[in-house]
Amino acid sequence: MTAVFKRELASYFTTPLGYVFVAVFCGFSGLFLYMFCLSAGQSDMSVVFSMMFFIMLTAIPVLTMRTMADEKRQKTDQLLLTSPVSLFGIVAGKFLAAFAVFFCGVLVMLVYAVALSIAVTNAGGAFGWAVFWGNFTGMLLMGGVFISVGIFISNFTENQMIAAIGSIGANFALCLFDLISGYVGNETLKNALNSLSVYYKYGEFTVGLFSLKNIVFFLSLTAIFLFLTARSIKRRQQS
Repeated sequence: MTAVFKRELASYFTTPLGYVFVAVFCGFSGLFLYMFCLSAGQSDMSVVFSMMFFIMLTAIPVLTMRTMADEKRQKTDQLLLTSPVSLFGIVAGKFLAAFAVFFCGVLVMLVYAVALSIAVTNAGGAFGWAVFWGNFTGMLLMGGVFISVGIFISNFTENQMIAAIGSIGANFALCLFDLISGYVGNETLKNALNSLSVYYKYGEFTVGLFSLKNIVFFLSLTAIFLFLTARSIKRRQQS
């Protein structure tokens, strides 16, 4: 898994993709910070995180679109699958590499928070660290889910653009479960849809509420998509 992780991480920065992703993430977060915090004289970064959520919906699929699709396009997938690494190790290595690039982008939010905290403290105020850490944790967990979904979708096609568009659609679908449940009359189905809603659970983090149940939910959902990806590869090998 370590070898796959290093190989994938290096590939992000030997091509423009990794740099472009981090630049886009930093650019939009800086713009939103200026619009909703600096120009408004506010230190609460909740709106910045909320706006960045929608950037994540589209930016992460671009980051993950090549993970499996490019291997199939270049016919290197069979070489990779015959290496002395388990299928889940291959998938996990690709996930961790993509997550590392994503984490580099998210770290800029911490830099913004430290700068705002210093400014607020010097002005005699107090920075809301609890709300910040809730948003920061929620973004990392949600990013993990989106990355695992992107890898799963990328596994079904050789076309990177199809993988990206499919991942964006899947991400939106995951976020719409709570909205769809409002139009469902059956109480059992309604509860099932609500239990699968990632956006509602993410919303609890944005107000500084840390719930072990929600953390386990996001981690489990990420693991499920990675497991499904490995199973899909295994099934393709056997056919």
